Amino acid sequence: MTTALAAKKVTPKRANGNARDPERTRAVILAAATDEITAKGLGGARVDEIAERAGVNKRMIYHYFGDKDGLYLAVLEAAYAEIRSEEIKLDLNKRDPVEGMRELVEFTWNYYRDHPEFLSLLATENLHRAAYLKRSKKIRELHSPLVGMINDLLQRGAKAKVFRNDVDPVDLYISIAALGFFYMSNRHTLSTIFGRDLTAPKSLESRGRHLVDVVLSYLRP
Repeated sequence: MTTALAAKKVTPKRANGNARDPERTRAVILAAATDEITAKGLGGARVDEIAERAGVNKRMIYHYFGDKDGLYLAVLEAAYAEIRSEEIKLDLNKRDPVEGMRELVEFTWNYYRDHPEFLSLLATENLHRAAYLKRSKKIRELHSPLVGMINDLLQRGAKAKVFRNDVDPVDLYISIAALGFFYMSNRHTLSTIFGRDLTAPKSLESRGRHLVDVVLSYLRP
């Protein structure tokens, strides 16, 4: 986990009583800010509420992050760092291309299911046309390993003649992400429109298998 998400397990009292641990204090603040922004959006989130959630003095937030905008950007960077870190742990460079791609698709889908706060943050930042993310000096560096990992799978798959040889790794990842993101972000409205409970465990499991089938079918030569 990133420090932001891991810090959710830290109680405010422990955070407040451990002010000599800057890394832990920063992590607790990020976790509290993630919860507050996810619940209320960037406009509705308040530094006072974040400080209360974290069990820290509001001045600590300004000390570590400068202002509310700086805190929000740090939350975004931590959220992206978390998912990219977990993807790297898949160690797909050592996997069979087909099985590696299957695992990446399944991971992405399950991550979206397990981390609704990530989807909420993405939706918030897209409403702002990525204005805050554009200020990040880390974001492109975070995504380079992902593109390289997918490209490696594609090249090895094409060489083994199990994948087509004209697939752009960025385009492919956008498709993988879109298939899961749209479903999870719109599951409540879609459930109402089509009269199906798309939040039911059976529906979610079925959708995961569907995503794998769609991606692997597209990649076949």
